[in-house]
Amino acid sequence: VQQTMNDNRDAILDIVGKAYQIETDGYTFYSMTAERATKPAVQELFGKLASDEVQHQAFLKSVAKNYDEQGPKAFRFEMKGADARAVTSQIFTGKFREQAAGAQFEMAVLSIGMTLESNAIKYFTTAAKQAADREVQEFYHFLARWEQQHYDSLQNIFNIVRSDHMA
Repeated sequence: VQQTMNDNRDAILDIVGKAYQIETDGYTFYSMTAERATKPAVQELFGKLASDEVQHQAFLKSVAKNYDEQGPKAFRFEMKGADARAVTSQIFTGKFREQAAGAQFEMAVLSIGMTLESNAIKYFTTAAKQAADREVQEFYHFLARWEQQHYDSLQNIFNIVRSDHMA
């Protein structure tokens, strides 16, 4: 029984570690994009996404830290989703659209961001299916939903900018 518990612990901490790396990759990409962007709406969008990834990292770090002491209960805490509506509001989308008209850089970074988010959603969804504890499953579903909000925001803006670009 002790070996099974250790195997389960190692598997959970491995998943949390990989999840942390996903968030680190996202943060790195989004913050580099925000720094490199010359248009304020582009800087704002990617700056917001980068700060969300920092929040995800903090969640994951806290879970890993508390897991040995609390077990699956470490995954149980107030999980408020980020408000993705701020970056997808009509006003914001309009600003982004205006500033990104015909821009290769913006199209590319939106596309890469969607790929990162899509990979994260798949990873967290798969991790949730493999988790034995309900708290752990819910935690991964929460992270997948948060990444889905990012994906939807990026896709919405991408589709608008692409239609302008193709016109």
